[in-house]
Amino acid sequence: MSGDNPADLIRDLYSWLSEEPELRGRTRIHADAVPEGALGSPADVLQLILGAGGGAATAASVVIAWLNTRSGEVTVKLSRGGDDGETLEVTAKGVRGLDPVGVRELATQIAHLLDTAHQDR
Repeated sequence: MSGDNPADLIRDLYSWLSEEPELRGRTRIHADAVPEGALGSPADVLQLILGAGGGAATAASVVIAWLNTRSGEVTVKLSRGGDDGETLEVTAKGVRGLDPVGVRELATQIAHLLDTAHQDR
């Protein structure tokens, strides 16, 4: 997460995700580890735990709706657990500029990234 006060942004997105019945209890905030010798405090990481067939489309919709309400430069970096390195960065400015077809395509792209069912393929 990047933008003004990322910790507050993470907590706000956490709140939005937690309000969805399908995602309730599946969202956690963790402090990322700071490498030894590095300066600064650990970054917060929002973790969403999805089971097979559960919640990826809902999470994608919530992230897009949340970004659409943000002002300024806010970026969410989405990644799926594991070492495959697959990530997607979505910006508030980019979401606000999308037409309905673009929103649908972005939601599909995010859901595909988050979908645990396709990890094992």
